[in-house]
Amino acid sequence: MSGAAAWPVASPISTARLRLEPLRVGHAPETAPVFGDVRLHEWTGGTPCTPAELEARYLRQAGGSSPDGTRGWLNWILRRRSDGRLTGTVQATLPRPHRRLSAQLAWVVGHDHQGNGYGREGARAMVEWLRAHGPAELTAHVHPRHEASNAIARAVGLNATNTVSGGEVRWRSQPASRRR
Repeated sequence: MSGAAAWPVASPISTARLRLEPLRVGHAPETAPVFGDVRLHEWTGGTPCTPAELEARYLRQAGGSSPDGTRGWLNWILRRRSDGRLTGTVQATLPRPHRRLSAQLAWVVGHDHQGNGYGREGARAMVEWLRAHGPAELTAHVHPRHEASNAIARAVGLNATNTVSGGEVRWRSQPASRRR
């Protein structure tokens, strides 16, 4: 299976407080100030992207799959329903190394919006959407001392494993037969 048509396509999602909008290139100017905060890189390393780098990244990601067709990309912008303000992003990368579709999850909440439950609410909505659209296994990689991200991983039903890569713990969902 290759090509964009083989992958699920992100669609809008609503929660009590958030709208999850599928990522568009046009989001780059609005996201640059929110994600340009160096404090967001404390646990993941790296440096903030420039607006031009974000635009180039979003152009690739909004296509829904890697150029070689081996990975699907689902990306949503988190927006408060009360005032339309952008608070963060959630994403799922869908590698297809085996017969079963899986999803590697990630989330980022702007520093000024942290501590309000937006990451948990957005990640839960994404996981519910994913469960309805096929991925059998969900994983995330989280720094062991990043308490907020560890709490989000637990909130979406992931369990920490003993696997550590690049200083991050691999979190994993239980197989569907054990979740019931």
